Amino acid sequence: MRDLITRRLRDTQPPADPVKAALAKLPPDITQAWFNSPLLSAAVLIPLIPRPDGMTMLLTRRAEHVKHHAGQISFPGGRTKTSDDGPRDTALRETAEEIGVPPAQVTVIGYLEAYPVVTGYAVVPVVGIVDGDPPLRLDSSEVAEAFEVPLAFLRDENNVRPASRVYKGIEVETYEYLYGGHRIWGATADMIKNFNEKAFKTNI
Repeated sequence: MRDLITRRLRDTQPPADPVKAALAKLPPDITQAWFNSPLLSAAVLIPLIPRPDGMTMLLTRRAEHVKHHAGQISFPGGRTKTSDDGPRDTALRETAEEIGVPPAQVTVIGYLEAYPVVTGYAVVPVVGIVDGDPPLRLDSSEVAEAFEVPLAFLRDENNVRPASRVYKGIEVETYEYLYGGHRIWGATADMIKNFNEKAFKTNI
């Protein structure tokens, strides 16, 4: 599984302009309705963990008291700082800060398309394999829980279903996964679906 995913993602690169790439995914009318100011660059890590029973994907549940996406399921990540050398640095730094996984324990193997989120960010998903048993140390100011989902579950098309949401009067289609009492939806579900398409459905 590791070799397959690595091979499928090995030629992917982060976008030169994440904001431009993210906005290109949206029709102009939605861009104008949703974003009153320029998007900010951000990145998340999609952590894959090899386990004896199969690879898993690590996700987090955001704390209930945070300003944005309270209680929602997400990947570790956040806003790009001027000191970051691209999305890779942002994703690894934020992952270390939020859940305690050191950058040295993560092997970055590829990137997904930049994604616009309604809170005003252009997010670049960075795919990485976490070697060994990650020593999780959650930052309670941001993260309430971290949990793993078997990749086999996420790959099964029977476990993803269409959903929708209305934001500022505009209804948009999305997806959702239900696992272990968690509802994985919105941008996170879209990124998982995009990962599956890139990692397992690309003809090479």
